[in-house]
Amino acid sequence: MRLLVVEDHPILADGLVKALKTADYAVDHADSGDAADHMLATQPYDAVILDIGLPKLDGYEVLRRMRRRGSKTPVLMLTARDALEDRVRGLDLGADDYLTKPYDLPELEARVRALIRRGQSGGGAELRHGELTLDTAGRRATIRGAPIELSARELGVLEVLMLRVGRVVSKEQLAEQLYGWGEEVGANAIEVYVHRLRKKLEPAGVSVRTIRGLGYLLERSAND
Repeated sequence: MRLLVVEDHPILADGLVKALKTADYAVDHADSGDAADHMLATQPYDAVILDIGLPKLDGYEVLRRMRRRGSKTPVLMLTARDALEDRVRGLDLGADDYLTKPYDLPELEARVRALIRRGQSGGGAELRHGELTLDTAGRRATIRGAPIELSARELGVLEVLMLRVGRVVSKEQLAEQLYGWGEEVGANAIEVYVHRLRKKLEPAGVSVRTIRGLGYLLERSAND
């Protein structure tokens, strides 16, 4: 899952980005409203953590422009302001949730997980594909109830494929979801993750096909 953190305070931003990366998200960071507006107009994200008090464009304007472009990306707004009118304004502009500083990281991470579940999988924490189940909140995959040992990157690949069952997903799309801007992506890294994942999914009869020149396809099961 790919997140955008929009926060101009360097210490807060650094801590938040590190915490979210530790939680296995791919994270980009913008330190101004205009930088965030450009990134949101050119890159897809699964959720945005948006501070209100930003230089150049404030968080309200960034959110307003997102929604005017038709973006439905979930947005969690952060602010030091705790007045009711500030919260109402953000929600009226299209924010999905609101968190007042100072906040606890576990609560923020829980809210981000909830936003992603609602935005990507129709509000359910579980994705199912035949005998394979992926708990997107608990970051846990099972086959007939038995857990599968998957690395963070393998879980990321599986989640993207399960959200797009029956559609071809390119290497570039997988890399966008697994890595933030500026992170090095080895030429064969995605192939390695898919290869390992494919072998671990064999007991469930789940097939990840390689479509030469296009990408990968998680085929629909007979139960879908």
